[in-house]
Amino acid sequence: MTASNAPLLPEGLRDRLPPEAEAASRVTRAMIDAMAGYGYARVAPPIAEYRETLAGDTDDPVARDLLRFTDPVSRRTLAIRPDITRQIGRIAGTLLADVPRPLRLSYAGQVVKLAATTLWPEREMLQIGAELIGNHSVAAASEVARLAVECLRAAGVESVQIDLTLPDLVDTLAERSLPLPVGGADAVRTALDAKDAGALQRIGAAAYLPLLGATGDAATALPRLAAFDTNKVLASRIAALTEIAEGLADVARVTIDPTERHGFAYHSWLGFTLFATDSAARGIPVGRGGAYSVSRSDGSAEPAMGFSLYPDPLIAAGLGAEAEERRLFLPLGHDAQAAATLRAEGWITVAALSADDEAAGCTHRLEGRDPVAY
Repeated sequence: MTASNAPLLPEGLRDRLPPEAEAASRVTRAMIDAMAGYGYARVAPPIAEYRETLAGDTDDPVARDLLRFTDPVSRRTLAIRPDITRQIGRIAGTLLADVPRPLRLSYAGQVVKLAATTLWPEREMLQIGAELIGNHSVAAASEVARLAVECLRAAGVESVQIDLTLPDLVDTLAERSLPLPVGGADAVRTALDAKDAGALQRIGAAAYLPLLGATGDAATALPRLAAFDTNKVLASRIAALTEIAEGLADVARVTIDPTERHGFAYHSWLGFTLFATDSAARGIPVGRGGAYSVSRSDGSAEPAMGFSLYPDPLIAAGLGAEAEERRLFLPLGHDAQAAATLRAEGWITVAALSADDEAAGCTHRLEGRDPVAY
């Protein structure tokens, strides 16, 4: 079948061909192994679940990402998962509810969004992550944030930036030190999202202006945030950010953007975004994480800390590609034992099936018991 008459795929979905498919497998394996090294046990939830399990009511932002269909068996509405994190919460709160905490779980799998975005033109993507259930302390945050960075480094990313934020910052300040009128918090958050100093002044929230300058490298941004916090409302948060930043200094560039909210709808006191600054995808966030809560089957909630990585842009830019692949052509009548020995040493062998087969893509040819370069 030629490319011109190949069946079309739905918009935003694609085939991953060699060698990119092999690269994706290597990246996944490297990250899963890194998480296993920290004691995170892998789970594998299904690709689809009941709609209400994957998202709450219609106001739930996740509901907008659900690709839904009717289950012919139960006649109930199912949805393909747009995110695996909520599935991990379900597993932790039900099937693993009685397992001692903290519970460390990891996962890797495909997710599908209802619609693409400008930042993510693909609707299907690879999601890899870890969740620490039962604790969202500074110690838990330090472990999870460092693990997220080390997963990227284990997969071959040499330079990582992690940007720390405080998702509930405006609500905390409005309740305790910088009160706002009804509805004012939303307007302040919108102005801070846009980095719009004029808008903050127009809505009577000039007291929040210093937050626009409390960004950048942790070494300079944290003192600015502390200077802003004259009433010490954020003292414990600033101390936590400082401890986390110091623990990451040897593996990543740590930056602060205390008002960043994109992607942190469900996070509480901490959020973070990861960037691979040494790749062609350097401007694209390749992961997010932070503190949140998990619902248990009895209706109670427990604290959690976790992250999700989305390495597709990095794989497309070459992450996981073999630096040098040794492919050995095996002619008809070759020595099978010699070929098996070479495969055990890491060679990839391609055997001729007829006298007309060619050694396309091979770097060597087996002659007797030895590989000979072309």
